[in-house]
This record gives sequence, structure tokens and C-alpha cells, in this order.
Amino acid sequence: MASQHPESRSLRKLLLWGAASVTLYALLLIFEQTVLAWSSRGGWYFIFPVLIAFAFSIVHGRFTGEFWESLGVRAKQ
Repeated sequence: MASQHPESRSLRKLLLWGAASVTLYALLLIFEQTVLAWSSRGGWYFIFPVLIAFAFSIVHGRFTGEFWESLGVRAKQ
């Protein structure tokens, strides 16, 4: 099996996380009324927007990390 260049692997991860982020935003817009209806029920239904925000945080954070990594910006160690 041929070894891949780190740049192509990094670009693939960037595109994957970017596509996942765009998909989450699209799903949120499509199911906006459903999310609002669930979150306005009260009780334990508050967990739905919290979980959605957590998913956005993870996916968008990974995309942002891959974006900066692809530009060569890294944290100082």
C-alpha cells in the first residue's frame, strides 16, 4: 500500500470536518422548528439544545483546528 503525503491527509481531514460542519448547520436550519418545539417543552427536554451545541462545538472546533494546521499555524509549545 502506498504511503500518503501528510499534506493530502491533512487536506482530506480539513474537507471532512468542513463538510460535517456545513451539514450540521444545514440540518439545524432544516429542523429549526422541531428543535424549537422540543426545547420549549420544559423538563428534561433542555438537553436537546445542549447536546446540539456540544456537537457543533466539537465538529466546528476540529474543522477550525484542521484549517489552521493546513495553513501551518501551530500552538507554541
